[in-house]
This record gives sequence, C-alpha cells and structure tokens, in this order.
Amino acid sequence: MNVEKIMTDLEKKNPGEKEFLQAAREVLESIVEVVEANPQFEDAGIIERIIEPDRTLIFKVPWTDDKGKIHINKGYRVQFNNAIGPYKGGLRFHPSVNLSILKFLGFEQIFKNSLTTLPMGGGKGGSDFDPKGKSNAEVMRFCQSFMLELVRMIGPETDVPAGDIGVGGREIGFLYGMYKKLTREHVGVLTGKGLNWGGSLVRPEATGFGGIYFVEEMLKTKGLNLKGKTVAISGFGNVAWGAALKVVELGGKVVTISGPDGYIYDKEGISGKKIDYMLELRASNQDIVKPYSYEFGAEFHEKKRPWEVKCDIALPCATQNELGGDDAKKLIANGCILVAEISNMGCTPEAVEIFLKNKLLFGPGKAVNAGGVATSGLEMTQNSMKINWGAAEVDQRLHEIMKNIHAACVQHGKNKEGYVNYVKGANIAGFLKVANAMLDQGIV
Repeated sequence: MNVEKIMTDLEKKNPGEKEFLQAAREVLESIVEVVEANPQFEDAGIIERIIEPDRTLIFKVPWTDDKGKIHINKGYRVQFNNAIGPYKGGLRFHPSVNLSILKFLGFEQIFKNSLTTLPMGGGKGGSDFDPKGKSNAEVMRFCQSFMLELVRMIGPETDVPAGDIGVGGREIGFLYGMYKKLTREHVGVLTGKGLNWGGSLVRPEATGFGGIYFVEEMLKTKGLNLKGKTVAISGFGNVAWGAALKVVELGGKVVTISGPDGYIYDKEGISGKKIDYMLELRASNQDIVKPYSYEFGAEFHEKKRPWEVKCDIALPCATQNELGGDDAKKLIANGCILVAEISNMGCTPEAVEIFLKNKLLFGPGKAVNAGGVATSGLEMTQNSMKINWGAAEVDQRLHEIMKNIHAACVQHGKNKEGYVNYVKGANIAGFLKVANAMLDQGIV
C-alpha cells in the first residue's frame, strides 16, 4: 500500500481541502500493516472507495432576517459511507464551515461510528450560517429553509443527522418541526431531540461523559485514576460542560475553560455552580468566557489557549487543530501525563507526533469523543422501539460502549514494549469492521 501515491491522487482530486487531507493521511498511515496483511482489501479497491464520499450535496439556504432583509448561506450534507448502517453525523452551523471541514468530519465519523459497534455509517453536514447574535425567529427561519433541502436526503433508515457546533436543542427543534410538517411523519430522523418529543436522557452530557470514561480506562492501564488530578479543558459548550461534570464527580479538579476570546484559569477549581454557569455563558449566545472572571474572580488570559497551564491531564473540547506543536511541548514540560481529544481532531499532526514520541497517553477524537454519537445511536434505538430509558440505563450503556472502544484500541494499538498507540488502534479497529462489511456487500 503506497500511502504517498494515494495521498498525491487525493490531493489532486481535492485541492486545498487541508482538514480532509489531514484526516485521510492519519487513517491511511495507521492501517498500512493491516491492509498489506489482507490483500483482499486492495483487490476490492477498499481504500479508494472508502476515501471518496458516496455523495456530496451542496445547496443554497435563503432566509429573511427580522428587518426583512434576505440572506443566502450555503448548506451541505456529505454522505460518506453507509456500509454498516444509515449515514450518521452532526450538523454544524458556523462561519468556518466549508467542504473540507465537513469531509474531514464525515470521514472521521465512519470510523468513530464503527468503533461504537452500533449500526451507523458516517456523514456530516451543516452551513456557514452563524447563529450567534441572531434572534430565535431568525434562527427558526434559517432552520426551516435549511430543512426544505435537507428533507430530500434524510430519513430514519437513510441518514440521521444530529447537532454539532452551533446546533443545539433549539436548532434541532426547529429543524424537526419543519421535517414533520414536510413529511407528515413523527420518526427518529434527528437525534439530540428534546425530552418531550423523542430525545434521550444524558444526550447533552454524553460526549463529555464518554470522553472521561475513556480517559478513566486510559489511566487504569498505568494503575492510576482521576482522583486528585488537575485537568485543563478547552471550550465551554456542551462537550466541555459534560467533561467538567464527570471529572469533578470522579475526584478530579478542572482549572480551565476557554472561548474564542481567551481562557479562564480558576486555581480553586471549576465545580458546582461554576459548572452551571458554563450553561449560562453558552445560552447568552455571545461566544465568550471573560464574564466568568467577573462572576468568580478568576484569571482571564485574552487571546491565549489553556495549554500553558500546569496540569496532569489536558482535554481539547472545542474544535479541530486547537492544540499545536508548541502547546504539546509546554504540556510535556509541565508534567502532563495524558491528553485526550474530546473535540474532533483537536490536535495538529505535529502535536500528535510529539505526544507519541514521548510515550504520553494520547487518545484520538474518533475514540475519545465517540460517546456523543453512541448515545445518539441509543436515542435511535429508543425511537424505533417507541420507549424511553432512564438516565441510569443510558449512562450504563454509554459507559460499557466506551470501555469496549478502549479495549479495541488497546487490542490493535499495543506494541511489544507495552505502549498503546491509541491513534493506530482506533483507526485499525474502526477500519476493519467497515472494510469487511464493504467486502461482504460487493462493489456498490
């Protein structure tokens, strides 16, 4: 398997799509050995087929603001691979959204969903629409217009979107209301729904909770646990909120959160009403964390990232490539023992290389943050069965899924010296299930 030739061809077909190309290279470099040991994969063109989306849909989304002015945004849905189940992946509403980012996220989603062992394929979608600063009525009109096109592509057994950055319960509600009106069906076509109309308990916390369950398993391999550990977290949305809740519950101390404006350092620890305040910050729709410093007398570091803070564990929870090579060096110099991406591809390739070279415990996003989509899969199951599980049952199932994902990563990523390369383990484990399903189903 010639990774460089594949990447050269991929770059020609997808010029300038740096995030997608980065994600593809990471997976390809991890699976060389397993592909070369299974010539049937090359014979069936599995690699060439898996790196090409089944379809990429781009559409305009016209909407009217409260002053009557018409705006046009771009909408996307990338349906990447459905070998093991319906396309499944979130919708992201953010000005940074472009085709490269959505293809990277959809590609990652294939393997992330495979790791959960639930029957879900990979996809992603969204728009360059910015909900920040918009009224509820404006967001509703945009969501309704977006669904006018999306409705042609999705269904409970075809493609099941969820939320992502910029798409929370409010947006899912507006999207689902329009879907129902257009189809006259009440089905589990979107996940992250409200509890009153088909949503699952624990879903808002699930990505953060699942990430910490994975971290807990990583620590166990060294005979350690979270008690007494100092934890640096980036972001302040649902993912960071869920992670902070679970870290505190398991005896750790969260000392940072961050936003586009900078980061908060709270040496006393972020717990209790301080964690609750994170929800108020997010609900304010201002996308800043500085008000936390006024509320609780903590330090605010403008336009800086939290990775300069001394910590035992670092958890990127915001967005892609938010932790770079210089950040990685600072963390190691400060004695950090574990880094886990609860955001998607939160670390740059340079940072990942530094962590692996220094034999740090490093967990990649496709494994660590799979708890969100795993709980979305559990929501799909509940919708299909027309039932609701209690919070304890959902949480127990989530915990078990994350333990199983960790075990699969160790199985495929542990070397002779005992070090676990979780990047390699996650990619191989996720790839094998999808590749074998594609083989079983023929060239379609």
